[in-house]
Order: sequence, then structure tokens, then C-alpha cells
Amino acid sequence: VQLVESGGGLVQPGESLTLSCAASGFTSDDHAIGWFRQAPGKEREGVLCINTHDGSLYYADSAKGRFSISLDRAENTVYLQMSYLKPKDTAVYYCAADSRCSLVPMWARPGDAPRDFGSWGQGTQVTVSS
Repeated sequence: VQLVESGGGLVQPGESLTLSCAASGFTSDDHAIGWFRQAPGKEREGVLCINTHDGSLYYADSAKGRFSISLDRAENTVYLQMSYLKPKDTAVYYCAADSRCSLVPMWARPGDAPRDFGSWGQGTQVTVSS
């Protein structure tokens, strides 16, 4: 699986930005693609995730009401639409893929064995600053 992110950049607080994740190499249509971010000096955290077989979504609290995720099956691309951006959203944003979103510890369900997603993109920098 190969994942390539794009769309990062410098924006001012309150502005919007859309990140793209072009995916290839999947052997089935049943998988999960998640967006994660890592700010300087902080651990990587989940932002949003989608299970492609049923479209179920998983959100971090920080993303609720401001971020959304969408899937273009024809283009094999997942988008992260971010609005009302804040300086604390500054981070390197990664897309990653695996079998299901509940593998991510923050979204794990009873019976899941949380672990890191298996495939990762190279990341794209998002900087929110005036």
C-alpha cells in the first residue's frame, strides 16, 4: 500500500484547508484510512478515520465540528477537510491505512488489539499562524 499526502501549507487562524491522501495498492475494498497528526514535541494522535466498507467514521474530540473526511472511490483518494483552523492544529499530518479504524487505541472497541496502522504516508506540514 502506498499513500501520498498533499495540500499542506501555511494558513491563518480561522481559515480552511483540505488535505488529500492518494492511495494505491489495496488488495480489497475493505480497509480503513485514517488521518493522524504530530505536533512538535508531542506524540502522534489520531484525527479522523473512515472504514471504507461501510463509511463509518471515527473522530478525535479536537476534530468534531471542524474537520471532516471524505472518500473518492473513483480516484482512491481520501480528503481531510479542515475548517476554523487554530494555531494548535499546527502539525505534520499523516494518512495511514490498515484493516479497520478500531485498531487505533483511541477508537478501540472491546476485543480489539490496538496497534499502529501498517501503512503510512510521508506527511504534509500544516502551519496555522497569523
